[in-house]
Amino acid sequence: MNKKVIIAIVVVIFIIAAIVSYVNEVKIDKEIENNRNNSEQTTTTTSDKENKEDNSIMDGITINYHASIRLEKEGKIIYFDPFKIEEAKNDADYIFITHSHYDHYSEEDIKKVMNDNTKFIVTSDLESKVKALGVLEDNVLVVYPNEEHNIDDISFETIPAYNTDKTYHKKSYNWVGYVIDLEGVKYYVVGDSDVTDEFKNVSCDVIFVPVGGTYTMTDKEAVDAINEMKPKYAVPVHYGEVGSSTNAQNFVNGLDSSIEGVLLN
Repeated sequence: MNKKVIIAIVVVIFIIAAIVSYVNEVKIDKEIENNRNNSEQTTTTTSDKENKEDNSIMDGITINYHASIRLEKEGKIIYFDPFKIEEAKNDADYIFITHSHYDHYSEEDIKKVMNDNTKFIVTSDLESKVKALGVLEDNVLVVYPNEEHNIDDISFETIPAYNTDKTYHKKSYNWVGYVIDLEGVKYYVVGDSDVTDEFKNVSCDVIFVPVGGTYTMTDKEAVDAINEMKPKYAVPVHYGEVGSSTNAQNFVNGLDSSIEGVLLN
């Protein structure tokens, strides 16, 4: 084989190798681009899903008045401490009562939301009163602080609610707040309480916290505690009957930027 043939073969081999290398580089670049696009799409989809879930957390929630809360979630209607209900709907699947004070246990308003199938979750001092309304024993669950319960497919726990420097709500009364899990979101209805160790140790997504002072924590005390607890949403309650909308606005204005304050009445 002469020298010219050898050179020609080498040149051909070099050209083929260069073509193969170029084709592989194009293929790799295309795969990298596809992976990047898929990653961006997945990130966007995940972000959109998270935003959608976040936006739905507060759907179906209303404050009737003062500390009276209504949740409509998972096809269920849940009331906490119904009070000053304007229209009789008798639509409650569940009624949670935190304690027996008139602005939390109001038989006049309970009768406007209850029906024959409504299930009651109440503190021990209210058991006989609720049954006197004609509620069947099987539909009454009596709770005490620091308990965990499941009723139907709803799970919840009870948190002690009491005063630390006042005598309106003594710890010995066994009154409570509720942390209820709905669709994987934890809603904490504090009830009438000061800032306590039990209160500060609760982990939740949404908190309904009293801000009116006098009988409960003040708006400033609530702000300081909630900024440490860091829920996603914080809703001021227990103003109107006691305290004012100024207390609620002060509370919302004082929250850290990572916490969304929501005024619902």
